[in-house]
Amino acid sequence: MELSIWLGFFAASWAISLSPGAGAIAAMSAGLSHGFRRGYFTTFGLILGILTQLVFVVAGLGALIATSALGFAIVKWLGVAYLIYLGVQQWRAPARPLVATDTGEARQVTRRQLVLRGWGINAVNPKGTVFLLAVVPQFLDLGRSLLPQYAVIGATLCFTDLVVMAGYTLLAARLLSALREASHMRTLNRVFGGLFVAAGLLLAGFKRSV
Repeated sequence: MELSIWLGFFAASWAISLSPGAGAIAAMSAGLSHGFRRGYFTTFGLILGILTQLVFVVAGLGALIATSALGFAIVKWLGVAYLIYLGVQQWRAPARPLVATDTGEARQVTRRQLVLRGWGINAVNPKGTVFLLAVVPQFLDLGRSLLPQYAVIGATLCFTDLVVMAGYTLLAARLLSALREASHMRTLNRVFGGLFVAAGLLLAGFKRSV
């Protein structure tokens, strides 16, 4: 991949990562509930989800999902159900934040669970598949080996997400020091729970392009 082409994709990657979506909601929710150090593990899961999507595209499964009405519907409704499930969980979360300490309460949600939660959000999202199918080919040089180019694309997406989601997680984690009242935390939990549900509803309205 030529430098000028990569710079174009690098700029696009920042726009992709910064745009509000389920991933940003998940990162902020994790920072709010678990603090930065523990909550940031959600970002690792989000990145694994992106890489899963990229593997689908490389293997041709992404094109199948994008063109098959049944395959698209299955993946879409799995994603809708998962986001709404996360929204209900967040809505019902304890009013006291689970900051990143070694207390038994903080250990209720393990780092592995946070990673899996993030992975599920990005991996089961047909919007991501369709987006990658629409954008990635524009930056590929078909006259050269594709695998190294996909590797560069994957690494670029991972880097920008690591930086951007760190910002989202830290922003929410900083609220922990300012919002200690149970009523404040309950309100924020319900706000983020509502955002997860809203993201699920938006995904439910997403249609496969013909």
